[in-house]
Amino acid sequence: MSEKKIPPAVKHGLHPRNLHRSRYDFPALIASHPALEAFVRPNPFGELSVDFANPAAVRTLNAALLAHHYGIRDWRIPEGYLCPPIPGRVDYLHHLADLLAESHRGHLPRGAQVRGLDIGTGANAIYPLLGHAVYGWHFAATELDPLAADNAAALFAANARDAGAFDLRRQQHADDILAATVDYDERFDFSLCNPPFHASAAEAAEGSTRKLRNLGREAPGAPRLNFEGLAHELWCSGGEREFIRKMINQSRPLADNILWFSTLVSRQEHLPQILGQIERIGARQWRVLDMAQGQKISRAVAWSFHTPAQAQRWARGRWRA
Repeated sequence: MSEKKIPPAVKHGLHPRNLHRSRYDFPALIASHPALEAFVRPNPFGELSVDFANPAAVRTLNAALLAHHYGIRDWRIPEGYLCPPIPGRVDYLHHLADLLAESHRGHLPRGAQVRGLDIGTGANAIYPLLGHAVYGWHFAATELDPLAADNAAALFAANARDAGAFDLRRQQHADDILAATVDYDERFDFSLCNPPFHASAAEAAEGSTRKLRNLGREAPGAPRLNFEGLAHELWCSGGEREFIRKMINQSRPLADNILWFSTLVSRQEHLPQILGQIERIGARQWRVLDMAQGQKISRAVAWSFHTPAQAQRWARGRWRA
């Protein structure tokens, strides 16, 4: 008889302010979002859980987490669109808050005076929703896909806690990652992005098969991943390295508009090239923000064209503690 494996009480890889460091409290989540009850069952070890290989279960768990912990209402996404892991997404925001605090005497900047730019917000609009709920930040969010933009707009309308919290902007061209998204006189304290990670549809499918296998599921035919995702959300020509290369090049003309640029980087082997390009383009500061969720290691890269002293002056002029 195999020994029962008890999950750790605290997920130490997550940021200390992350509300998801403990095991999910399924009774409380069901109380906040009753639709979750249909998906909750004891796992082989007797712990309440959901089938993480089931896209509907993962979407419903997300809606419950957002409602219970953050007061985010009516979160839903169209069938097949990318369903983000909430603990990892909010971790990125906490690390960005720490980065901003470096220029603010260690104080976390909160409230509407802090403005973020979400590049490719997607149908889920997760970063603006969480950043507004946790820190009160305001966001501009760009999106290329019309259906995703419409869904994001509905989510923003349902969850704006004060006027002007969200500004949705339609991208006209896929190559305009940062170009043509910011007016000459606008100021943003940070940008963030979850880029397409894969270089082709075949590579995305291979990654989906591998993740399903890790969940104990084999996928006959075309794999369907638990977090799903349409083609433009999962892959682009050249993969994340090419996408991030374009983003870095397009950041230089916006050096006075955005204090910190940032993006997730899924593959550690891309870091030397990315950091080298950031240095060559004239950035004055850069950081690698290391994150972890269970056995999954992830990271974000952030860069700024402002010196530490200039960043402190920026903060004094814009933020309250």
